[in-house]
Amino acid sequence: MTAIDHETVDTHEMVVVHRALRREARLLPELVAAVTPGDTARARVLAGHFRDYRLGLHNHHGGEDELLWPLLLARVDLDAEVVLRMEVQHERIAATLGRLDAAVAAWEATAGAGERDVLVAALVEHRTVLDEHLDDEEADLLPLAARHLSAREWGALGEHLVANTPKLTLFTLFGLVLEDADAGERAMILAGLPRPVRMIWHALGRPRHARRMRRVRG
Repeated sequence: MTAIDHETVDTHEMVVVHRALRREARLLPELVAAVTPGDTARARVLAGHFRDYRLGLHNHHGGEDELLWPLLLARVDLDAEVVLRMEVQHERIAATLGRLDAAVAAWEATAGAGERDVLVAALVEHRTVLDEHLDDEEADLLPLAARHLSAREWGALGEHLVANTPKLTLFTLFGLVLEDADAGERAMILAGLPRPVRMIWHALGRPRHARRMRRVRG
């Protein structure tokens, strides 16, 4: 099949989102490893941050599973293998998140050294699987999406995330995405928000995110 008749969709926003996911997946094992055994207060902070990260990643992938893969599979021929590979990688990532749920709960309860080390190992495993997927998606899947999806179909991914994420958690996720964005990327992402939402972000969301990250990152 050929690409549908539309201008190529700009998928760079996905790269910016991936950058935030990569950073948090890298920082989480480092932050957990530095926690003194028995410091349950610090463990609660990092466990809460992990759950925000987990929800963001889960909803991000849920939108792709529900909205992206079916459309692409209906429109590509030989490249269908790329989409099917993405589905398998999502399953592998979901399996690491299931192991992390148990490891985070066990460590959060006591902040024990043994539980901490199990959690760090699970976080490192998760990061390895996630990075492999994100590299593959950026190299092979995003070009397909740019050619075969309309702007409306691509935009539905962001709408799915917003609809399935609590509003306060959205502030956190939005802040994480903007952290390492350059000026042009920030302008692109902010331009996609309604003006009232942009005003709320600048007035309330950005300072809230800064306070939260000071607690998370120490």
